[in-house]
Order: sequence, then C-alpha cells, then structure tokens
Amino acid sequence: MYEQFGFVGAVAEGHLVIPVRSVEQAAGDDLGTAVPGIRSGSPADLPAMIRMYNTAHAQRPWTHARHTGWNRLIPQATWKPGSQTLILQTDGAAAGYAVLQGRAFGDPLSSLTVDELVAENAAAARRLLMAIARLCWKRRLSEFTVREPADGLTGRVARHMGCTYQQRYPPSGGMMAAVLNRSSLLRKLEPELRRRAAVQQPDQVYDKAFDALRRGDLFPDDKALIRLLLGYWSTDDAYVHGMPVPERYRDLCNAWFPGGGTQSLPTPYAHRLDRY
Repeated sequence: MYEQFGFVGAVAEGHLVIPVRSVEQAAGDDLGTAVPGIRSGSPADLPAMIRMYNTAHAQRPWTHARHTGWNRLIPQATWKPGSQTLILQTDGAAAGYAVLQGRAFGDPLSSLTVDELVAENAAAARRLLMAIARLCWKRRLSEFTVREPADGLTGRVARHMGCTYQQRYPPSGGMMAAVLNRSSLLRKLEPELRRRAAVQQPDQVYDKAFDALRRGDLFPDDKALIRLLLGYWSTDDAYVHGMPVPERYRDLCNAWFPGGGTQSLPTPYAHRLDRY
C-alpha cells in the first residue's frame, strides 16, 4: 500500500547486548564455577516452556499463544546446528529456560546468541544470564546477544546488570494488503462503485461486470485490485501492466478506477476521491 510513497513494509527487531564483565560484576561471583540448577533441556521440558512463555507474554502485542503441541526448536543433524536449550530447575520444577542458537561446524567462536530467555521471576532470569555468561567466559567471548524486548522481565534484569539495546527495522519486502477476502471486500465497497458507475452503464451491464470482478474473472490479480481500489492505479495503468479489460466493460472500469490524478468527481461536497 505504501509503495507510491517510497516505503516498504518493515517490522522492528531489537536485541540486548550484554557484556560478560557486567554480569560478573553484578553477580559478584566467579564465572568459573557452575551455576546451580542449570541443566540441558529435552523434549520433555516443552510443556513447561510453553506455559512459561505464554505467561510471560500474555499482555504483549504481536505475540501468539503457543498451543500444547508447539515445538519450533531446531533438531541437531549432520552439518545442521540445532537449538541448544538450558533449563533452570528449582525445587524439582522448571523456573526458566533459554534457547541458544546453534553453531555450524567451522563457524568461528565469535558470538553467542540467545533466541529466547524466559523466567518466572527476576532471580531466575539473573541465574540464567549468569549461566550464559559462564559459557561465554569459557569460550573467551566478551559479550552475548539476547533477543528479548527491553521492557520484559529479562530485559529489565539485563538493564540492571548493564547492557545496551539495539533496534533495527529490516525491510520485509511484502505488501500489507496482499491477503484479502475479495468477495467480502467488494460487497462492502459496492455502494461506492455503483455510485461512480451511475451514469456510465445500465444496471444489467453493471451487474455482470461486478460479478466478474467479485469472482476474479475481471482483474484476477489481488495486488492489482488493491492498487486499483486505492487509486494508485487507473484502468489504463492496469492495461499497461498487461491486464486487458474487455471492451464492453472499458467505460465502466474507467468510472470505477479513475486513479489518483483525475479531476474531482461531481459530488455534493466537492471533495477529491482516490486520495490516500
């Protein structure tokens, strides 16, 4: 929808960058010793991980609740790095987890990235960050990345320890209006289309053309339809892009889709239509 203004679709992507030295100073402990309660995860831990994730992100926008059978962890295979899971266990139950990005054979030991870090409380998040910092200390890494929002529990604990938050907006490359219910949308817009065509064609021709438009026989490309409905394209623009219009519907389509650069249509309020 925004192409005519030079924009592309983008979604914010942020992550925490945590220096190992900051974790060590905040913990006041030697990273050479193991963090108690930390163990490797297994598929048996997934129900607890799903529960903690849904609880932690219940009020966060753009987050989907994970169903019971959810499992997006990447299994390890030959020449394919899998997800490494750390589980924090207290009093016999899981209190937090971290999912680390796998490392392919031959990749340099220059970074460590945590895809998820969820904990039931601040103390659990702190111990998980200490365990990850210990892994970095063993690999001689000075910092690690955690893909968690700055305002979540993990982000607040990391900010208290000392970290930076980096955010970028990578282009998604897709249109926001590419998926639509064509029939339902056109039914909602039919009063306006009928008003535009009132002086162009008799009702019989209009009904046949509208049914063809709703079924997809006329302008079958949904992206082209969106451009026409927004006024970004006129009927002539669609024709130039290889979408022929039957001659019997040409005048009607010109009235439906005049584009954004046409004269104002005769309306009682003298406003210009098809302006985004």
